[in-house]
Amino acid sequence: MTDIPRDIPLSAWLPASRAEMAARGWDQADVIVVTGDAYVDHPAFGTAIVGRLLESLGLRVAILPQPNWQDDLRDFRKLGAPRLFFAVTAGCMDSMVNHYTANRRRRSDDAYTPGGRAGRRPDRAVTVYSSILKRLYPQTPVVIGGIEASLRRITHYDFWSDSLRPTVLAESGADLLIYGMGEEPLTRLVRLLERGVPFARIDTLPQSAILRPEERVPVCRAWNDFVLHAHEDCLRDARLQAENFARIEQESNLWQSRTRFLQRVDGQVLVLNPPEPLPEQRALDHIYDLPYTRFPHPRYRNRGAIPAFEAVKHSVTMHRGCFGGCSFCTISAHQGKFIASRSPASILREVERVTEMPGFAGTITDLGGPSANMYGMGGKKPEICRRCRRPSCLHPEVCANLDTRHQPLLEIYRAVTALPKVRHLQIGSGLRYDLFLHPTDDPELAADHQAYFEQLVSRHVSGRLKVAPEHTADSVLQLMRKPGFDLFLHLKERFEAVCRKKGLKLQLVPYMISGHPGCGIEEMAELALTLKRLGYRLEQVQLFTPTPMTLATEMFACGLDPFSQQKLKVARDERSRRDQHRLFFWYLAEERERIGAVLRRVGLEKTAARLLGDRSAVRRPKRNGGRRQKKRE
Repeated sequence: MTDIPRDIPLSAWLPASRAEMAARGWDQADVIVVTGDAYVDHPAFGTAIVGRLLESLGLRVAILPQPNWQDDLRDFRKLGAPRLFFAVTAGCMDSMVNHYTANRRRRSDDAYTPGGRAGRRPDRAVTVYSSILKRLYPQTPVVIGGIEASLRRITHYDFWSDSLRPTVLAESGADLLIYGMGEEPLTRLVRLLERGVPFARIDTLPQSAILRPEERVPVCRAWNDFVLHAHEDCLRDARLQAENFARIEQESNLWQSRTRFLQRVDGQVLVLNPPEPLPEQRALDHIYDLPYTRFPHPRYRNRGAIPAFEAVKHSVTMHRGCFGGCSFCTISAHQGKFIASRSPASILREVERVTEMPGFAGTITDLGGPSANMYGMGGKKPEICRRCRRPSCLHPEVCANLDTRHQPLLEIYRAVTALPKVRHLQIGSGLRYDLFLHPTDDPELAADHQAYFEQLVSRHVSGRLKVAPEHTADSVLQLMRKPGFDLFLHLKERFEAVCRKKGLKLQLVPYMISGHPGCGIEEMAELALTLKRLGYRLEQVQLFTPTPMTLATEMFACGLDPFSQQKLKVARDERSRRDQHRLFFWYLAEERERIGAVLRRVGLEKTAARLLGDRSAVRRPKRNGGRRQKKRE
C-alpha cells in the first residue's frame, strides 16, 4: 500500500472531485484533465505536469482520473464542463500497449492503477473518452495529447487490429491534437484563448494537428506545405504509406522543421503543424520546479500501491529526447532527437525534495531520462546540427560533431551523493554504451569515458547492469539502427575488468528482441547459439511489438524499408513470431522438441544439433504443486 502522508492537506493536490472544487470556492474549472491513469502528482506522470503547468498560468485545473465509461457516464458529468476545454490523455502508456502483450493477449494487471488492477481504462482510451465528452458537451472543445494521441496523429499501422487507421482526430471527434511534449503549445493555446481568440480559429498552433474541410484549410505563409498521400490511397498501396512515413521521420529529426503536412482523410484534410523548437533550459527547469506533492491523490490511500509510482517515486528526470534513433523506439517521435537538459541546480533542488519525502531511506533510484547518459550532450558546432538530417547521431557510427564527454553527468552524480541524506545513487535508465566505447584518438576523451564507466559500475549499479544490444546478427542490428554485437562483447570485457579491479560481484544483463523486421529463424538461431556460447540464459526478453510511428512498425506493416523500398523478411503471423521467441529458451527441457522441429523445418539440422546437443545445459522447468512455472512475456 502506498504511504500517502496525512500531514499534507488535501488542497495541496489539484481537485479531483466536486467537493474538492467547492472547498476552493470554485463553481467551474477552467480546464479538466481526463486521464486513463490514477492521479499521481509526481513529475514522472504527464497528467501532473500538464495540471501544474496550467495551474501556473493562473487557471483553475481539475483532474478526472480513470472515469467509468461503461455505466451511465456519471463520472464524466460530476465535474461539469470546463470554461476553456477538456484535456484528454490515455495516460503515461498507450492504452493498447498497456492492455495487451506482444501476442495480443490481455494483460492481468495495470501498473498505473491502485493495486495494479486491470480494467480501469478502455481500449483506445483517447478515442473513447473524447467521443463521450463530445456527446455530453458538444459545445466544449476537447484537446487530446499524450503518448497515445501523439503517435496516432496521422495515418498509422495499428498492430491490434492489423490495419492502417486514420489520424485519431477522425476517430475521436476531438477538436485539437497536441503532439510530443506539449508544455509550450499548451501555453500558447491558453494565452490565445485568454486573449479572446475563438477556439475554432486557432489553426496555426505549432506542434498541433486539426481536421478541416478542404475549403477551410488555413493559409500559413510561415511554413512550407507538403501534401502526403491520402489515407485512402495508403489503404490501397502499402508503399505509399511507407513513403509518407519516410518524409515525416526526416522532418521530425530536423533541428527546426518548417514543413506543414496535409493529408486528405474521409473528405477532410488533416493539418499537421511543425513542432516547437527545443525547449530552453530555464523552461524545463520551471516545469520541474512546480509544486508537486510527489504522491498519489489521497483518494487512493486504502486501495493498494500504484506500481508505476513505487518504481519512480525516488527518481529524478534530468533530460528529454534521444539521439539514438532506434528504429523500434517511439521516443524520438514523441520527445524529439535533440537533448533538452535541466540545469544542475534544478536537478539538485529536486533531489533535495526527494530526500524530504516520508519513507525516503537514503537511495535515489534513478537520475536519468530516455537514456541514462545523454545528459547535456549535443553538437560541438550547433550550426552543423541545424543542418543535419540524420535520424541518429549514433548510427551507423557516432557523429564526429557529437560531444560525448560525460564529465557534466559525473559532476551531478558526485554532487548528489555528497548530499547528507543520500546514501546511494542508482542509475536505472537505459544505458547507451556506444557513447563511451566508440573509438577516439583523443586521450582526454578516452579518459573521460573510462572515468564515467568505472564510477557507474563501482558506485551506481545495484547488482545488475542492464543494457540493450537487442540482437547479435549484424543484418538485423543495421535495421534496428543499433551498434554491432562486437561492441557489446567489448563492453562485457570492460565490465568484467572493472569488477575485478574493484572486487565487485555484479552481473551484466543483456536485453534482446525477437521478431523484429529483417529477423528470421536463421538470425534467431545465430542469436541463441551466441548466447549459449557466452553462458547467458535469458528469461526476461521481448517479442517485438509494433507501435505507431516507428520505423520498425512501418517495416512490419509494409514488408519493406520505407527509405530504400527494399523488401524485408517479416514474421507477421503468430506462429512465426512464437517460433522466433521460443529460441530464447533453448535451455528449457520443455522447449527442446519444438525448437528442434522449427530448426529442422528450415533446414538448420546442424544448428539444432549444436544448440540442443548438450543435455547438461538443459534446465528442467520448475514445478509448483504439479504445475510448471516459467517466466515469459
